[in-house]
Amino acid sequence: MKIAVSSQNFRTVTGHAGRCRRFLVYSVGENQEPVEIERIDLPKDMSMHDIGDTGAAHPLDNVDVLLSASFGASFAVRMEARSVMTSVTEQTDPLEAVKEFLAKGQNLADLCGGNPDRDHSGDHNCHHSH
Repeated sequence: MKIAVSSQNFRTVTGHAGRCRRFLVYSVGENQEPVEIERIDLPKDMSMHDIGDTGAAHPLDNVDVLLSASFGASFAVRMEARSVMTSVTEQTDPLEAVKEFLAKGQNLADLCGGNPDRDHSGDHNCHHSH
């Protein structure tokens, strides 16, 4: 599993994932220990906000989950269309955000804060907007 974390400064979890151009990517193997494997540093015109709904291939298409401090509902829908699960985290340390996601990821109700935006029966994409 690959988990991306929005991090405009490559040090802390940042918000506004749709406009963010820098992401830390962690690989999680069977031992559930996340390891940073990549840093994505996109040109300005490659943020998800700028790409829009063009359907163009994007580096974030290669991740399974995207964590961020914040994002809008349209970003979550856009990522869901790319088969990427999104989730808001309150953690500021990217590695801790990934570890928390993994700990809660087995329980979708917890992952969605107990109040998912929509019915999740049949699919497991969790997203919320703040």
